[in-house]
Amino acid sequence: MSSQPNRPTPFSYATCSITAPSLPAKLAAIAKAGFTGIELAFPDLLDYGTKVLGHAVADKDEDEDELVEVAEKVRELCREHGLEVMMLQPFANFEGWPRGSREREDAFRRARRWIAVMGKLETNILQVGSTDIPAEELSPSRENIIADLRELSDLLAEKGMWVAYENWCWSTHAPTWKDVWEIVCDVRRPNVGLCLDSFQTAGSEWGDPTTESGRMQDNPLGLMNQRLEQSLAELSREVPPEKIYLLQVSDAYKPTKPLETERVDGMWPRARWSHDYRPLPYDGGYLPIEAVARAVLKTGFQGWFSMEVFDGGPDGRGKQYDPEEYAEKAMRSMKELLENSERTCIDNH
Repeated sequence: MSSQPNRPTPFSYATCSITAPSLPAKLAAIAKAGFTGIELAFPDLLDYGTKVLGHAVADKDEDEDELVEVAEKVRELCREHGLEVMMLQPFANFEGWPRGSREREDAFRRARRWIAVMGKLETNILQVGSTDIPAEELSPSRENIIADLRELSDLLAEKGMWVAYENWCWSTHAPTWKDVWEIVCDVRRPNVGLCLDSFQTAGSEWGDPTTESGRMQDNPLGLMNQRLEQSLAELSREVPPEKIYLLQVSDAYKPTKPLETERVDGMWPRARWSHDYRPLPYDGGYLPIEAVARAVLKTGFQGWFSMEVFDGGPDGRGKQYDPEEYAEKAMRSMKELLENSERTCIDNH
C-alpha cells in the first residue's frame, strides 16, 4: 500500500470535511485546490443519491441497486475532476457484537452493501473505525472482535480490497494506535492495515477536552510530550510502512471551556471533540500533530496524506467559509505539515 520510491506524497480530502451545497460542489473545490483523491463519506453518497434519483436512498438491502447506481455516477463525477476515490468511510460499530445477535447480522449485511458500492466507485479501501459500542453490549471475547475483522477482510479480499482499521480515541476497546495495531497483527490478514490519524493518535495519548489544560489529567506539558514521543518512537520501530494505508490529518482546538465528562446525546467527550473541534493544521489547534506525522514518515511510509477536519470553531458551534478558499487553505496547511515533518525527520536522522 505504500507508494513507489521518490513518488510525491499524494494528497486526499474527506468529503465530510468541507461544507458546500452539494457533492459536486465539494468535488469541484477539492480538485481546484490540487488534491488528487477523496475519502468519500457515505452520507455524501446518500445525499447525492437523493438529488440524482429524486427520493431518499435508504441504506437497506432492497436499495442496493440504487446505491450502486448512485456510486457509478459519483465515480463519473470524480473522473471529470481528475479525482481518485481513495477510500469509502466511515464504516462504524462493526466488530464485537455478540454471536447470533441481530446487530451482528446487520453489520455483515451492511458490509456486503458497502463492498458492492466500493466496486462501482473503483475504490479498494474501506475505513473501519474501532467500535464505540458500549462495553456492556459487546461480546466479552477479544477473539470475537478479531474473528469479525478476519471475516470482513476475507469478504473484501475476494474483490481485491483492504480494511484500513482506525483507532477512534473514544473507542470502547481500541482507542490508541497500539491497540488497533495489536488487533491488526492478531487478525493476520495481508489486506488489513492501519488508518492512522494525527488527531486520533495525539487525542488519545496526549490531549483531553475535559481538562483545563487540554492535556490528559492536566499533566505538565513536558511530561506529556515525553510520553507521546516514547509511544511514537515505538510506532516508528514496530509498524511496517506497508501496513499503513493512509495518514489522516487534522488538529484540535482546546475547547473554550472543558467539555462535560459524561455522555451527551450518546457521545463521549472525545467523540464530541472529534465531531466539532478539528481545524486544519496551523489554524488554531494545539495538538502535537507534527510529532505524529514525523513518526509515521519515519516508518518509511510514502502513501496518502488525507485531510479530515471538522471545524466548528473553538466553541464547536459552527463556522462559515467559502469552500474553494477553505480547500486551498487546506492544501497549503497540508504541504506545510509535510514539509515540516520531513525536515524534522532529516534533522533528527
